[in-house]
Formats: sequence, structure tokens, C-alpha cells
Amino acid sequence: MLTGIVIDALDVARMENFWAEATRGRTGGLRVGCVPTAVPKAVGSKNRVHLDLAGGPDWEAEVARLLLLGATRIDIGQGRVPWDVLADPEGNEFCVLRPGHPGVLSDSGLVAICIDMAEEDRYAQSAFWQAEAGWHAVEYHDWGVRLRRTPASTVSLVMGPPAAQKAGRNRLRLEVTQRDWETGEFLDRGGNEFHVVR
Repeated sequence: MLTGIVIDALDVARMENFWAEATRGRTGGLRVGCVPTAVPKAVGSKNRVHLDLAGGPDWEAEVARLLLLGATRIDIGQGRVPWDVLADPEGNEFCVLRPGHPGVLSDSGLVAICIDMAEEDRYAQSAFWQAEAGWHAVEYHDWGVRLRRTPASTVSLVMGPPAAQKAGRNRLRLEVTQRDWETGEFLDRGGNEFHVVR
């Protein structure tokens, strides 16, 4: 069962506070936690896993609030899109979705965990995460696959292209609770690390 997101952090307390405030504590029941690292995010590298937040009806005010919390605007080559791309205080990308964005079932908080992958890998990854996360596919599109715990869950797991080049261990990883697995860190079908806890 997918139970959380793990984020590498140089300053664990600061990052946990940022994400608690950024999501307003609305994470769809998922734990968002940080673990210490001494390795900063590589400049110019894009995470393969990122989070999407709902901007709500006044998304401009929400972006301004996030900037006051310590986020920064970044350009990852997204062009003109119906969302804003920001980075948390340690440079991890995340998106703030504007009203009317497809698949958003909440006006605030965490609404998606996104895993970049090659188009040809999305069905294998989808099958893997349906089995390991206990979530179910609710949408298949050219842009990828969306999974939800239940049809009404406010947080989805979105998988699709483009696949970011993997330049070392992912800074954001999924956390899965499995009683019949060993605990530790494993790789999914796309080579992305995830944590197994009991």
C-alpha cells in the first residue's frame, strides 16, 4: 500500500515545515517526510518524481503564499502551460495547478505524485504500481496513466512522459507499507527507488 513520500533534505526540519505548510496538511492521508542527506540537488538536473499542488480558485494568491514560504519560480522548459512550476527551498520541482486542470479533485493541498517515464514504459509501470501501491488505474491517455486509491481519492499517482534523465538516486521517493516484504529501498520497473516499511 502506498503510504507516503520520502524527500532527501539537507535541512530536515525546514523542509518538513515547508511541505506541511505548502500542502496545508492536506495530503490525502499520505505521509510526507524528509530524511537527512549531505548531498545537495545537482544544479540543472530535474527530479523524476515531483509533487503537484492544487492552486485553487485564487491560484495566483496560492503561488504568492508558496513563494513567501520559501519556494522559488523556476523554468524547466515547460513553455506555456496551465500550471506554475516552482521549487522548494532545496530546489525540488513541484507544480501548482490552476483551476479546471483535469483530474484535480481538491481546491488545496497535494493532488498528484508524478513519476516521469518513457511512453513505452507506462503500462508496465502502471501494472507494477497498481500491484505494489494498491491503487487502481482510473485514466489512460497519451500523456500517461493516472492511479487513485479510490475513485474519490483527492491524490493521484500520475505516470507518463517525458522521462527525465536519471542522474543518481531520486531525491523524492514513494513509501510503501508491505508486511510480506523486507524493509529497505528497492527499484521499480523504471529504475526509481522506493522505500518499503512495515
